[in-house]
Amino acid sequence: MTNAENGKPEEAGGRVETAVEGGAAGAASGAPRLVGLASRGPFFLTGFVFASYFVQIPLWKSDFGLSDGELGMLLMLPIVTGLLAMQATGGLVARFGSSPVVRASALALPLSLVLFVPAGRSGSVVWFGLALAVFGAADGVIDVSMNSHAIAVEKTTGRHIMNSCHAAWSIGSASGSLLGGAAIKAGLSVTAHYEVVGAVMVALALAAGRQLLPASADRTGRRTAAGGERTSRSSTWTGWSPRLLLLGATGTVVLVCSGVVGNWGGIYLHDGLGSSLATASLAYVAFSACEAGGRLVGDRLHGRYGARTLVTRSGAVAVGGLAVVVLAPGAAIAVAGFALLGLGLSVLVPVIFSTVGHGGEDMGTASTADALAKINTMTYSGLLIGPVLVGWCASGLGLRTTLGGLLILLAATLTAGLRRV
Repeated sequence: MTNAENGKPEEAGGRVETAVEGGAAGAASGAPRLVGLASRGPFFLTGFVFASYFVQIPLWKSDFGLSDGELGMLLMLPIVTGLLAMQATGGLVARFGSSPVVRASALALPLSLVLFVPAGRSGSVVWFGLALAVFGAADGVIDVSMNSHAIAVEKTTGRHIMNSCHAAWSIGSASGSLLGGAAIKAGLSVTAHYEVVGAVMVALALAAGRQLLPASADRTGRRTAAGGERTSRSSTWTGWSPRLLLLGATGTVVLVCSGVVGNWGGIYLHDGLGSSLATASLAYVAFSACEAGGRLVGDRLHGRYGARTLVTRSGAVAVGGLAVVVLAPGAAIAVAGFALLGLGLSVLVPVIFSTVGHGGEDMGTASTADALAKINTMTYSGLLIGPVLVGWCASGLGLRTTLGGLLILLAATLTAGLRRV
């Protein structure tokens, strides 16, 4: 919940819950902007490292002589290990606090790229699979912990930062893609590329890690009568409140739409509307640019208008944008529709995450990290599965009709789900 007048995160009863001990409040009050800036570092790092991984996948396929099916099976490994790691991260954050987990995983993620180097040198598919599994697990841990830390910063400082954190991920992803493409074009080896990325990102992780909140900011482990530490946890299958389920379903549909643009937007322009390949690439460019731009101003809009007004208007823009795409007679209008869709969707997931993080007992989980782990699992699954389901439907119904069905689903989900923000 938010206070639309002062723009500060708010808990039940109208007060900001700092959830800090000792030095946490002092650290935040002394340099809130520095803490907020450092909190964006892991998001930028994650986007950059993931883009660096993605750009080299075609080379891995060629070097290992993999078929499309074999590569697809291998690429399921980081998805599975990532989802499993997300389930464990809630307990880690509750026991140790989010900042130590962020620091460790922010180092582990870029360092896991190093495992791909001996895999390429040896030509071992088994080693390649191991590298993929470790990489996915590191991503799962940092995904939950960095969002948990962002929530702790919002509670401690009274400043909205979630949108700008997700904007940092988008900027990192764009930067990693551009520099990765430049490295490939320059003939830089995978070893050299990953060594450079690893060194720079480790330096960023160390610099940002020193400015994060202390572990006491959101550590929820409690002392038992025997003097030992006991951590509150909810399992993967319990602790699902109706509000959490509805917000999770809404975030899932939002990320399904995002994934569909990346996977099918260009195909829709080229095959459905007869555009050139160059024009077809503008679908994702327009979408991602407007998504990043919306997130850069999202925190200010959140503070000025409040969560409910922001998501209602943004949701309307998103539905309108997708409607333009579906009804577009030509590529230029469809590109404009994709831009509107990116602008409308931009703030929805960050605000949903922020709502879950500040929701307290309404979410039905033992801790903020548990709630974020659950919603991460739902939305992440939607991002991965959505484009596949759209492909199946499009093969029988056609892509325009399938996108029309997605438009109805988006409108219905946002109408129901955003009322709970």
